[in-house]
Amino acid sequence: MTTKLHLLLRSASFVQQNLCQPASRKCLHRATQMVRLCSTQAGKVHDTAPAVPVAAAESYAPALLRPLTETVAPSAAAVRQVWVENMDSADERKLGLLELHPEVFAAFPKLHLIHDNVRWQRMYRQVDYAATKTRAEVRGGGRKPHPQKGGGRARAGSIRSPLWKGGGVSHGPRGPKTHFYMLSHSARVGGLCATLSVKLAQNDLHVVRDLELPSADPGRLQELVERRYWGPSVLFVDDTDEMPENLVRAADQVPHYSLLPVYGLNVFTMLKHDTLVLTVAAVERVQERLLRALSIHNSMAVKHTDASLLR
Repeated sequence: MTTKLHLLLRSASFVQQNLCQPASRKCLHRATQMVRLCSTQAGKVHDTAPAVPVAAAESYAPALLRPLTETVAPSAAAVRQVWVENMDSADERKLGLLELHPEVFAAFPKLHLIHDNVRWQRMYRQVDYAATKTRAEVRGGGRKPHPQKGGGRARAGSIRSPLWKGGGVSHGPRGPKTHFYMLSHSARVGGLCATLSVKLAQNDLHVVRDLELPSADPGRLQELVERRYWGPSVLFVDDTDEMPENLVRAADQVPHYSLLPVYGLNVFTMLKHDTLVLTVAAVERVQERLLRALSIHNSMAVKHTDASLLR
C-alpha cells in the first residue's frame, strides 16, 4: 500500500508540474481522487496534490480549441490606395483616395494562372472546319470493280476504298471541331485577381469618378490620354453597359480605345490594352464579386465563364 501510494503521489505531482504542456484536467482530477482514496484507506490524509482551479486549467487550453470561424481583417499596411481622377478636362485633378482590397488588387502575380486564362480564352473560340469524306460519303463505288478470283489482281470490293485513288479518307479530320474546355473556378478567379494586381503595380490601372466627357470630339479624348500618359490603347470599364453618349462617339473614332461593361471584364482583354480605366462603381462591383468568388470552394463552385463571375 505504501509503495502504491508513493507512486500515485509522484504521478500526481508530475502532472501538476507539467500543466503548461498542457495536461488534461480530467486525468489530474482522477489521479487526485485515487491519491485521497488510498491515503484514507491507509489512515492518513495526504493533501500533497491539491485540485487545480477550473479557470487555471482552462487557461492552458490548446490553440486548436479556439473557434475556426473567426475572420482576420487585413492589416492597414496591406490595403492598397489609388487616386480618383477626373474625366471632364484634360488637366488631371485628384478628387480623393479610394481603398482597394488586398486580396483582389494586391494578390501575388501568379503568371501561370494568367497564362492559363489567356490560353483558355484563345482556345474556346477556335473552331477547326477541316473535314474529309469517308468511303461511305464519296460518290460512286457501289459495285465490285472486278471478280474476286481469276484475274490475277488483288481483291477489291469498291473503287472508293481508301487504298484507291479518289477513294475515301480513313482517320481524317471530321470538322467542325471545337477546342473548348472549361477552366477551373479557382484558376479563373485567380487569373482575374493576378491581372488586376499586375496592372495596379505597373501603374496601368486608373480610377475615375465617372466617364462623362464635355464633348464627343475624339481629339479631346486623345489629348486627355496623351497628357496623362495612359498608353496607346485604353480600356474603359463601367458598372453598366449603357456608356455615356459623348464617350461612345469619341471612342468610336479611335480604333485602340475600347469600352467594356464590368460583367465582361476578362484577362485577355485587360492584357490586350496598355491602360485600364475603371470607374468607382466598377471597382466596387469588381471587389464585391471577386471577394464572393474567392470564398467559394472550388469543388462546389458553379461552372461558369469569366463574364458571369462579375454579373
